[in-house]
Amino acid sequence: MLPKRPFGITSKLKNQFWVINGSPFLLSSQNFLAWVDDECKTARDQDLPLCVRGFVCYPKCMETETKSVLVYVGLDRIGDSLLKLPFVRSLREAFPGAHITWVAGKDTSVYAGNMSPFVKGLLDEVIENAGIGLSPKELLRRPLNSRYFDIIFDTQRVALATLVLCRIRHGQFISPFGNFFLSSRKPPPGYKFPQSMQRQMLDLLEIATDQKIKTPNTLPLQLEPSLLPATQQLLPEGPIYVGLLPGSGGKPKCWPLRKFIQLAQIQTSAGRVPVFFLGPQETHWRPEIAAVVPEAIFPLQDGNHKDELKHEPQWTIALSKRIAVSVSNDSGAGHMCAVGGQPLVSLFGRTSPAKFKPMTPKLTIIKAQDYGGREMHFIPVDAVDYAVKNAINGVYG
Repeated sequence: MLPKRPFGITSKLKNQFWVINGSPFLLSSQNFLAWVDDECKTARDQDLPLCVRGFVCYPKCMETETKSVLVYVGLDRIGDSLLKLPFVRSLREAFPGAHITWVAGKDTSVYAGNMSPFVKGLLDEVIENAGIGLSPKELLRRPLNSRYFDIIFDTQRVALATLVLCRIRHGQFISPFGNFFLSSRKPPPGYKFPQSMQRQMLDLLEIATDQKIKTPNTLPLQLEPSLLPATQQLLPEGPIYVGLLPGSGGKPKCWPLRKFIQLAQIQTSAGRVPVFFLGPQETHWRPEIAAVVPEAIFPLQDGNHKDELKHEPQWTIALSKRIAVSVSNDSGAGHMCAVGGQPLVSLFGRTSPAKFKPMTPKLTIIKAQDYGGREMHFIPVDAVDYAVKNAINGVYG
């Protein structure tokens, strides 16, 4: 691609930043000639098609079958990985024959770990801690060993990560940064970037493919067949189980534990059985809870048929199917209960329910802002109990 436009108005070419082949480029006569030689050599070495304009030859993005796709994210945790899964599935449908590489530039991705069973056959490669978007020094090199991709999806809007991604050799670059300033394809006039993280990613795919993609409100998942019978042993038919998920990835997102305990005591008084889902970071809460709610069940800590699955997403999702209604902070465990298909009461404080809304039509959202502030402790116990009763009776929202 020839230089498109400078950053700033100038009548001189020397030492000005231009966008060349999707990359920010300090333009001087030496840099420009080096770029031309570099791009032509890459095209010859990788058997890429060439296009000639004037005296410049460069790799041309051909409108043929897409063979390689890169998707960039900062990182993936359980909750957002579930929200991103419809994008992953739609991406594979759009590019069935492509080699799809998922890159976590700043940290790890659960798609390379305990969420890998759900992306098997959808993603061909997951790269963690890729070192993209952490330091301006990254602009001095081409990331990923100068690999080439037909399409790059930049799913975030931070300038540094976007500019570094531009340095990766590519045919098309789809990015929302700067109102799609560097993107090869752009949305129609009047387009408004959605608040929902899930819809943001689906929109990028729509822009790249010109295909309409619906926003799903459920996420069917294929679980290991032996899990459901095991959940029946732990949570047999008869009682009304109320799931309580007091943990989260950050303390500001947590409703106080004492309020979860008060809610549990209300459930036992009503003849229901509280079921506490405690993750690895919350296991130490069990003695405190059990001391005042002896009727409580702790399925992730109690023995099950496969101990190695104790904290795996599949096990939590399978267990959630036995629960009449769950109450959760904005957390990965809450998203797991949502895709399990049973009603969910989701508690929000500082984080945005519009951005991180769980995938279920049986959803009730309670926001701290409706009760006087952004902190989670503003949410009263009686409001949550009221939502639990409604959900049991099939009333949501």
